[in-house]
Amino acid sequence: MIQSLQRATMLTALVLLAACGNDGAGTPAAPPPPEVGVLTIEPRELQLNVELPGRTSAYLVAEVRPQVSGIVRERRFTEGAEVVRGAPLYVIDPDTYQAEVATAEAALAKAEAAANTARLRAERFRALVARHAVSQQDADDANAAEQQAVAEVAQQRAQLARARIDLQRTRITAPISGRIGKSDVTPGALVTADQPQALATVQQLDPMYVDITRSSQDLLRLRDDMQAGRLQGAQSDAAVVTLVLEDGSTYPHPGRLAFSDVTIDPTTASVTLRAVFPNPEQRLLPGMYVRAMLAEGVRAEAILLPQQALIRDAQGNASALVLDENATATLRPLQVGRSVDGNWLVESGLRRGEVVVLDGLQKVQPGTRVVPVARTVAPMAVAARTTH
Repeated sequence: MIQSLQRATMLTALVLLAACGNDGAGTPAAPPPPEVGVLTIEPRELQLNVELPGRTSAYLVAEVRPQVSGIVRERRFTEGAEVVRGAPLYVIDPDTYQAEVATAEAALAKAEAAANTARLRAERFRALVARHAVSQQDADDANAAEQQAVAEVAQQRAQLARARIDLQRTRITAPISGRIGKSDVTPGALVTADQPQALATVQQLDPMYVDITRSSQDLLRLRDDMQAGRLQGAQSDAAVVTLVLEDGSTYPHPGRLAFSDVTIDPTTASVTLRAVFPNPEQRLLPGMYVRAMLAEGVRAEAILLPQQALIRDAQGNASALVLDENATATLRPLQVGRSVDGNWLVESGLRRGEVVVLDGLQKVQPGTRVVPVARTVAPMAVAARTTH
């Protein structure tokens, strides 16, 4: 296409020169057609990625709170260190709870002794009532006393179990494995059971959650593109997510999309997506701002136009200079979508094989005949990153 345009332009220039030569020396020669760089439109398959803002959050979070009241005697961890589940964190003064255990043990022994006496008495009354030596009422009373004594034993055993649990809870352990933060109490502080203030917080940082927000408008546009056939479903690795950190570097470990909320946030008109990332070096910390790249879909016949070839008028309408078969520039209105790696994704207005002016726009007006010179642009990656 470009070669035929060049030949037509050269023939036109030769005709003009010959005509000028016949007019005589007094007629100035017409200026030659301007030379411009052009690009031939070649649609290609393009996987579109969307880059969205997100925040990191811990995979598991457990606030450590006391389940019994008392004075903190010891703190057995280093702030900011890794702890394993079940590791001791605090020790509450156990003296009172040891005394309660001893009291419950004595009460149980007393109840067991009373139950043994009631059992023997009931056995004797059952033998006597068979010989009619005692009344049936006395035998029934002895049986009831035995059952009451057995119930008392069961109650005292439960009291002892509870006292032992409270004693065990004076030793506060890590509920999960992870990194523990700062301690909000020191030895000597008084704590109460189920108090609202946490003693410390343990967070599991490997793996790590990244909560991503996407507007409901983008979701509707994506659905419309799918239904209209402009966009095919992403490949099997569509659930793979990559991260760009705050310093602009790419996080080395890919993640996977694990969850999509079903409710639109009315305050932001967005939906939350959740991805899971491995974090073996613990480079990701809770609360970090990141940008997550998700595979959105595949455009089978994507037309990408370099940004320098796009013309916008005062109202922001997009157009481009397109050459016809005579190498004459025509202003063509375009519909463009998103920006993809320094190029505009053209939705309508251009077709395969058409030639667009890329360089030298300042030398060309609509209706101008030009000398086209083919230009090449850097090849696009199959997966193009798109920012929103």
